[in-house]
Amino acid sequence: MGVRTHLMPVVLLLIFLLLAREIYPYAEPLNSKVIDGYSLEKVATGFGGPTCLEWADEHHLLMCDRDEGRILSLNASDEFSSTTLLSGLSNPHGLHLTAEHIFISEEGKLTRYERTNFTFTNPSILIEGVPSGNHQTNAINAFPNGTLIWHSGSTCNVCSEDDERNAALLWVNPDTGEHGVLASGVRNSFDGVWVSGMGYLFSDNGRDLNFDPPNEEINLLVAGASYGWPDDDADNPIPAGTLGPVAQWTPHTSLNGIDLRPNNSPLPGLNSSAGEGYTVYATVYGSWNTLLPQGHEIVRIDFTPSPTNSSLPTEQWDSEITRFATDLGTPLPVRFGPDGNLYYATFGSGGTLYRITAN
Repeated sequence: MGVRTHLMPVVLLLIFLLLAREIYPYAEPLNSKVIDGYSLEKVATGFGGPTCLEWADEHHLLMCDRDEGRILSLNASDEFSSTTLLSGLSNPHGLHLTAEHIFISEEGKLTRYERTNFTFTNPSILIEGVPSGNHQTNAINAFPNGTLIWHSGSTCNVCSEDDERNAALLWVNPDTGEHGVLASGVRNSFDGVWVSGMGYLFSDNGRDLNFDPPNEEINLLVAGASYGWPDDDADNPIPAGTLGPVAQWTPHTSLNGIDLRPNNSPLPGLNSSAGEGYTVYATVYGSWNTLLPQGHEIVRIDFTPSPTNSSLPTEQWDSEITRFATDLGTPLPVRFGPDGNLYYATFGSGGTLYRITAN
């Protein structure tokens, strides 16, 4: 009986730590920090699950709210007051805006709406029936020529997919919905960004259910290439015949949202117009599969030309990653604003939009 009595406090402590570990990332951040010279401020809150941000113009920021199944417009000139533009959606995870249309990525489905200013009508389903499981279809972006890039996650942690459209980046004809695999072996790419002078950069997160996983990755798109999953692991991060990352981060941290720093930004970074290279910022959401919290931060990634003579585009760039902001809760979508400041939103009940500016 005495042994059991002595063990009880230990058991209770372990239970408390496990519960705290689950709750901590989703609680209101209390100790958020940004590097010296910069400040973080809350600008709007009360969203269900923000998964995408996209500026429609200098005053209006569009947001995917996954848990509420809607697309919002936040008016920056009116304290980011919100207006619902579309509702009744199934887990919206991305949008792409043109002068004539808005494209919405939902769970397994891509829909095009006709656009008149901020009114969206006449929905046309371009693609549906893409399987979902552990992950779903995520961001929808575009090449400069207008061809869409659709991010499609794996249905599992590690497996062979039945549908080649999973664990892939897909190309999509925006007029017809014709589509195909652009890159394979991409376990769960949440977002990407076109960088003129480099190409298309995209995030990709490694497996969860083991204690020696490969790193989280930023990849440079090469059409037709494979990026290693499900054969990659910590001992063999770049399987034969696949491409490696151009930047990588700590395993089990879930590097997701990504955006290019514009040259007018007050945030630190390289000036591409001066030939210094390119800087992107990325959110690191964090993972449930760690005893101690990891991630919950925003990182700065600088890309500079590599002195290598390799013919592979992915080996023509060097990268350096630094932590820019920490203890942020669950940051997910991120976008630089027309003012050059950085905006990001935390995911979960009571999701919140934040802005980072220079002091």
